[in-house]
Amino acid sequence: MSDASQPRLEPGHEAEGKPAALIAWALYILSIPSANVLVLVGLVVAYAARGSATGLPRQHIEAQIALFWSVFWWTIALWVLIAISMAASIILIGIPFLLLFGGLWFLLSIWFTVKSILGVVNLMSDKPA
Repeated sequence: MSDASQPRLEPGHEAEGKPAALIAWALYILSIPSANVLVLVGLVVAYAARGSATGLPRQHIEAQIALFWSVFWWTIALWVLIAISMAASIILIGIPFLLLFGGLWFLLSIWFTVKSILGVVNLMSDKPA
């Protein structure tokens, strides 16, 4: 066998990590129909590929990890506010806040999905995330 037929196992290859970045973006996109189970798998893929990815795929993987954690903490904050609003709904004052925070959570989910779709498009076009 020649050296050209051997897979490149060492980091430094220009597209090193691109398949993993694509898989992670795809799993992020599928998070809504999977009740957010696949987003956790996508995060594991991103963390596993981060060490060997270089160049543009590495930047996408870093963006995926940052996107997950920012949305995670915003979701926690919104769920806390939703819980407080539910408790305040007993005396009717919390209903508008419940609708507001529920709507913000919905918009956050939509933004996460759109950001993931744009990530795939940018990765395929060799652009930063």
